[in-house]
Amino acid sequence: MALIPRLDLRQSQTLVMTPQLRQAIQLLQFNNLEAATFVDAELERNPLLERDESTDNPDLERAALDQMVPRTEAAADTSDSVRADTLPAEGAAPLDTDYSENYDAGGVSDGAPMMGSMSGSGGNQNFDSDDRGIDDIAGARMPLREYLGEQLRLSFNDPVDRMVGAHLIALICPAGRLTAAPADIAAAMGLPLERVEDVRHRMMGFDPVGLFARDLAECLAAQLREKNRLDPAMQALLDNLPLLAQRENRKLMAICGVDAEDLSDMIAEIRALDPKPAATYDSVPAPPVVPDVLMRRNPDESWTIELNPDTMPRVLVNERFYARIAPKAKKDEKVFLSERLASANWLVRSLQQRAQTIMKVAAEIVRQQDAFLQFGVAYLRPLILRDIASAVELHESTVSRVTANKYIATPRGMYELKYFFTAAIQSSTGGESHSAEAVRHRIRALIGAEAPNDIVSDDTLVTLLRKEGVDIARRTVAKYREALRIPSSVQRRREKAMHA
Repeated sequence: MALIPRLDLRQSQTLVMTPQLRQAIQLLQFNNLEAATFVDAELERNPLLERDESTDNPDLERAALDQMVPRTEAAADTSDSVRADTLPAEGAAPLDTDYSENYDAGGVSDGAPMMGSMSGSGGNQNFDSDDRGIDDIAGARMPLREYLGEQLRLSFNDPVDRMVGAHLIALICPAGRLTAAPADIAAAMGLPLERVEDVRHRMMGFDPVGLFARDLAECLAAQLREKNRLDPAMQALLDNLPLLAQRENRKLMAICGVDAEDLSDMIAEIRALDPKPAATYDSVPAPPVVPDVLMRRNPDESWTIELNPDTMPRVLVNERFYARIAPKAKKDEKVFLSERLASANWLVRSLQQRAQTIMKVAAEIVRQQDAFLQFGVAYLRPLILRDIASAVELHESTVSRVTANKYIATPRGMYELKYFFTAAIQSSTGGESHSAEAVRHRIRALIGAEAPNDIVSDDTLVTLLRKEGVDIARRTVAKYREALRIPSSVQRRREKAMHA
């Protein structure tokens, strides 16, 4: 059988991810900060894009989102997800009315105080100067290693000791512990271990106290020594921290030679200490979460949903600039301008589609979780991506991208859209399933209401939940309790017996 070359013509269908489609998918998954960063990069790269700072001249430019996305009414008994804004009523003032000649009764001309006079005594009526004193301006905090370096130079005169101290400063972890054993440090520097340990113990008294420790017990001991509270009983307690974590209070009382009241006071002192003294020193405050979707209740008990205008990227396509320079451009310049114009138009459509998709998904989530918004977490319904996807006629992957890193501000607080998707736990009576988050909330409430002499075990929790119609296994209760960081019934009984 001979092998000969031949030509075949075949027809097939494939899905090709174009760069524009990838861009649209990325924008859908971005949170508000990432979307703003992406738009800023496009503004620098594309000369035909401009930031929408004003809409005074809408005839000159075309806005990507020239109006706020229509508000959405999402009540429990309706499936309407989009409602267009209404035009002004007949007889209302036209949009181009000039109010410069109108008389404002009660204004400054009538003797009313100026805005600046509302600042109280000592207030300034203009912005030419700042009335704040130097005490009102907080200075920038010095980095921890630089701060420790200053203390090192003031505490040691010997150059060798300063070299050892600088080496120790370089080896502390973000929590303040040493990342290498003192013996290894001494061997690497060719110095006696006693000298390295002497420098380390002196530096453990630096501010903040407790740095350069080898473990947690040594860190807490340094802080107690600074407060003159490191007696033999406290040292014995620090040597048995695993027993303290297990709440073995009877064993600890026997080891430390104290009674229950003294042990309770000692544990309270340890809890007041800082186990990671370096963690809070260089910590940067987390930026506040800005919601992507805002909602409020209407007088008719329905919900109004709208996109947060502060997080909506707003860009313009400057078509007048393109029309002015395109006829005079060379051939290669026209190709470049055409590509930039197509990219700008695609970005405009992608941003508008992103806003509409977020609104559609958020409105359906609010509609299906209306009971939670009215009555609390105990009424949170089981919900999966497929439920929302089928309701809004989108793919599950699209709903997943929309709800990733997006937040909604509700009257009950700010929640990530992913929060509303929880697993279902079957009902023991054959009724509607229960949300896993609602069951966790109920477990926390039952444990929080237990009496000191009547601790609720996991088996008792299973019995109580099944009486309420929740078909749940004991291992699931234990898993939820551990996820809530609630100790076992044995540990809770020991702790409450000690407090009693």
